[in-house]
Amino acid sequence: MPAIQGLKSPIGAWATPVFDTYSLFVRNIISSVRMGRLRKIIRRIPRYGWIAAPAIFFFNYALYVAGPLLARLLGTESWAFAPKIPFIDDKFQLIPAFVIIYVVSYAVWVFGILAVSLTDRRNFINYVIGLETSVLIGFLLFILMPTTMDRVSEGVLQKVQEPGVINWMMKFIYAADGWEKGRALFPSFHCLMSIYCYLGIRKQNEISRGFKVYTVVMTILICLSTLYTKQHYIVDVIGGLGIPVICYAIVRKLDPAGSIMKEKL
Repeated sequence: MPAIQGLKSPIGAWATPVFDTYSLFVRNIISSVRMGRLRKIIRRIPRYGWIAAPAIFFFNYALYVAGPLLARLLGTESWAFAPKIPFIDDKFQLIPAFVIIYVVSYAVWVFGILAVSLTDRRNFINYVIGLETSVLIGFLLFILMPTTMDRVSEGVLQKVQEPGVINWMMKFIYAADGWEKGRALFPSFHCLMSIYCYLGIRKQNEISRGFKVYTVVMTILICLSTLYTKQHYIVDVIGGLGIPVICYAIVRKLDPAGSIMKEKL
């Protein structure tokens, strides 16, 4: 995968090696397929993992879409505000190439759920409870504390009108999210879902160190992509990381999966 070209801003100096790092991980995955390791891992994924991965993905996406719709129906949409910190957020100028990472994140989440299903069932149940608690909190915030981004004032819509696949992808995600007015910013579900992929495997011996590093790198890249595609502000990223970390810590302390499994016995 060639390095990303055309990044002439100061950010481009480190954006190119970032994409090169991502390219290296992709090549490693391809190598794993050739060596047959991936096929062995796929055979180990339990049936509930295959069921849970798409179910969780589509359920969470449905909540993401439903939040702003309910805010409109309930009249709370008029409360919407932009959680922007100008002296920080204005430093994150639009870099359309980051839309690649932004879109790839959807696959990362599904693979992350499948990876967690390779760990013991107790950990997987706690993972699902913690993740969905985080998502439900975000869903309620979309309704009760709606946030927005004025992409016209941010000056990004004109920039993505130029021809090319990357700009077409940018227009697609903007059109799916209100076009001129971005919605459902806080917390960033992209950050929330991504970091929980890591939290679900971080202490699990069944998962290789390499995959854990890969998950951390992808989480960082996905968080950056939300900023450099002008889909989110820095506060949204902080909320998207903070809420799941808190939920993870609470669920790990309470261990609801332990009680659930005892009841079944």
